[in-house]
Amino acid sequence: MKRITRISVHSRPALLGAVVMLALTSASVAAADDGPGPLGVTAEATATRHTVRVGALFGADRADQLKNGHFCTASVVHSPQGDLIVTAAHCVSNADNDLVFAPGYRGGRAPYGVWKVGKRYLPDGWAKDQDEDSDLAFAVVDDLGGRRLENVVGANRFTTGMATGATAVTLIGYPDTREVPISCTNKPTPHSSTQQRIDCPAFTAGTSGSPWINGDGQVVGVLGGHEQGGLTDDVSYSVVLGSEAAELYRDATTGR
Repeated sequence: MKRITRISVHSRPALLGAVVMLALTSASVAAADDGPGPLGVTAEATATRHTVRVGALFGADRADQLKNGHFCTASVVHSPQGDLIVTAAHCVSNADNDLVFAPGYRGGRAPYGVWKVGKRYLPDGWAKDQDEDSDLAFAVVDDLGGRRLENVVGANRFTTGMATGATAVTLIGYPDTREVPISCTNKPTPHSSTQQRIDCPAFTAGTSGSPWINGDGQVVGVLGGHEQGGLTDDVSYSVVLGSEAAELYRDATTGR
C-alpha cells in the first residue's frame, strides 16, 4: 500500500505511466443494459452538471496551488444543510491535516471554488481499529462566499441497503497522476458479506473516495474498504453500505 507522504494518509497504489493512460483494451466492451455506455471501459469524465459533484481533495497548504496536489476523491451528497461530502475514511482520518475540496476540479483549476473541509465523521470501527469494513467517512465543508456547496453544484443521494449488483454503477475519480477525472461503468459483485468489488481499469492512487453512482443518482458505494480500495488498478472495492453507513450519515446530517 502506497503512503502519500505529502499528507500522511494512505491511498491506492500507483502504476507505471503507460498503464495509467487508460488502457481501454484491457476492459470488456459489452454493451450495458442498465448503465450508460459500454461496461468496464475507463475514459476521461466529461464535465457535466452531474460529474462536477465529484471533486478532488487537497491539503490546505495547496489551496492556492492546486495543480498536481490532489491525493483522494470525494463527492457531494444531499444533506439538510447542503454542506456534506463523502469519501473513504483512510483519506480523512488524520485529524491534524487541514483539507480542502475542489468540486469539478480540472487542469489545476477549481471552477466551483475551493471549499475548506471542517468536521469529519468516521465510523467507530475505523476510528478504533482501522477496520476495512468501516472505510467510509463524511465531512462538512464551510460556506464559501455566503453560499452552500450543494446550492452551487448539486448533490447525489447517499443510499444504503441496496443489493450489490442490482444495477450498473458509474465510478468517477481522480488518479493522482492526472489532472482530470476518469469514469467507468460496470456492475459490482459481492466480495464478501461486507465488501463489494467492481472491475474498472486505471483506478489508481488518488481514486480512493470515488463515488459509485447508480442510474438514479444514488451513491451506493465509495471506493475504499478491502485493501483500502484495492492493490491493482483494475479491481476496486467498497464497503457494503448497510446499517453502520446509515447511522454515520444520520450523525453527519444531524451534527452529532
